[in-house]
Amino acid sequence: MSLKDQLKEDMKAAMKAREEGKTALSVIRMVNSAIKNTEINDKVELDDNGILGILAKEMKTRQDSLTEFEKAGREDLISHVKEEMAVLQKYLPAQMSEDEIRTVVKEAIAACGDAVNMGNVMKHVMPKTKGRADGKVVNNIVKELLG
Repeated sequence: MSLKDQLKEDMKAAMKAREEGKTALSVIRMVNSAIKNTEINDKVELDDNGILGILAKEMKTRQDSLTEFEKAGREDLISHVKEEMAVLQKYLPAQMSEDEIRTVVKEAIAACGDAVNMGNVMKHVMPKTKGRADGKVVNNIVKELLG
């Protein structure tokens, strides 16, 4: 089942759940809207990888919001954002551990040969970690191993 089909099925289930599914329903509707907007703007039908990119972007937005709400001490908004993140997390693949990322980075450094620099290594690493690792974490590990 594709991610798009899974989202549709989960939206139906959330509608039937009424009060218990309100957060899930709003998050799924927001994701569907982002998918449709991207498809219209790019004039292309998104596959699972494209949808994963949208989900990752939405998750990052929530993480940024969570950080800001924690700084401001907004407990009501913190709990709401955490609920939304839990819904989004169901659709994202498992995140890579730092050791797994290090292994991918070391392979990329070996593959670069003589042209080992930050840009070349990141070009090799990012497609392999897309959606499964935060870019900042990957960037820090690359800097550490090149430094």
